[in-house]
Amino acid sequence: MGSYLSNTPEEQRRMLHEIGFDSFDALFSHIPEEVKTGELKLPDGMSEMEAFGRIEEMADKNVRFRHIFRGAGAYNHYIPAIVKSVSAKEEFVTAYTPYQAEISQGILQSIFEYQTMICELTGMDAGNASVYDGGTAAAEAAAMCRERGRQTVLVSAAVHPQVIEVVRTYCYGSNTKVVLIPEKDGATDVEALRRNLNETSACFLMQYPNYYGIIEDAGLLGTIVHEAGAKFIMGCNPIALAVLKSPAECGADIAVGEGHPLGLGLAFGGPYLGFMAARDRMVRKLPGRIVGETLDREGARAFVLTLQAREQHIRREKASSNICSNQALCALTAGVYLAAMGAQGLKQAASLCISKAHYLQRKLEEAGLYLKYAQPFFHEFVTVSEKRSDDILAALQKEGFLGGLPVNDHEILWCATEKNTREEMDRLAAIVKEVSHEADI
Repeated sequence: MGSYLSNTPEEQRRMLHEIGFDSFDALFSHIPEEVKTGELKLPDGMSEMEAFGRIEEMADKNVRFRHIFRGAGAYNHYIPAIVKSVSAKEEFVTAYTPYQAEISQGILQSIFEYQTMICELTGMDAGNASVYDGGTAAAEAAAMCRERGRQTVLVSAAVHPQVIEVVRTYCYGSNTKVVLIPEKDGATDVEALRRNLNETSACFLMQYPNYYGIIEDAGLLGTIVHEAGAKFIMGCNPIALAVLKSPAECGADIAVGEGHPLGLGLAFGGPYLGFMAARDRMVRKLPGRIVGETLDREGARAFVLTLQAREQHIRREKASSNICSNQALCALTAGVYLAAMGAQGLKQAASLCISKAHYLQRKLEEAGLYLKYAQPFFHEFVTVSEKRSDDILAALQKEGFLGGLPVNDHEILWCATEKNTREEMDRLAAIVKEVSHEADI
């Protein structure tokens, strides 16, 4: 950091003396010798140029794909340059979390703006200061819905498998029963949902679009769930919400999702953030904190921590959630991305995702890969072929393409975003066609 100044050996000795020690060994004398590392046999130091050269050698071992057609929860979207320019500012990178609201106005405002935009995107009444990731958000939402006599969580099998596992893990810790509602033709089995809903059902979680890319009838699912007296949770792709009905329009009580598409990039799988928003009637159950707007004594605009469950920090045995921090830097990044894109920019990105995914699907069908589920999809879809998935993906990898995610030996989940060009898609389809032709010989 530009404002960081290391202390000198003399300053270190003065600090040790001030706290009553003569050496670092004395400072750590209470630690058993058997757990200490002892003297580290480190190699000789390098110059800056030598260090960069060594790092480049190590980086050359990585496989970097220039053409990406895989999603399944991590999406290769375009990120405007201003997003990283703003979020990389030192005052944001070094800030942690606004415990002292009166001296954290910049951070509080950024969180407030982020919450506001998440509410605009989802149509919900209030959003929190973010949670760790999309899976955590879904699990926390399920916990919000538990009531006396209603302790069963229903989850669609068309939800991302990793999200399902996180929900199971959270529910296991709270002795909450989880029922998986099977999928039919790539979407939630509506009749199975009806059969499993009863007076013990706390909530139902679905994904929109779902794991297979299908845009399910969320309004119908929400109506069925509410008729049974349970809460309706929608896990949403935030980019898709620019063109689809909002969770509020679909009757959701809680909207959650993975915020990574909002300017965070792929980044080797993280850090990401989970967004959460809810109806007014459920605001007090939201985990973490909510930042609000007020006026100071001079009538100027100011920001405060409006709502925060103190049990999460103090009376932990009574806490309903373990969220004690927030992804402030990731939330800031998402807020900057949304502000930079604007409503029209986000809608354009979503529209390009749809048109390019459908173009890719048609080209792959011409190449011998057929659409498995004949249902509306956003920017992901599953294909079926006689050729093994591994053979298709291996051929693509040789040409610098990261193909879709293999669902099984003969099915692949593909993804296209606004970054994929027509030339890329045509070349990918040509490679697939060559592999399919080889299978026929």
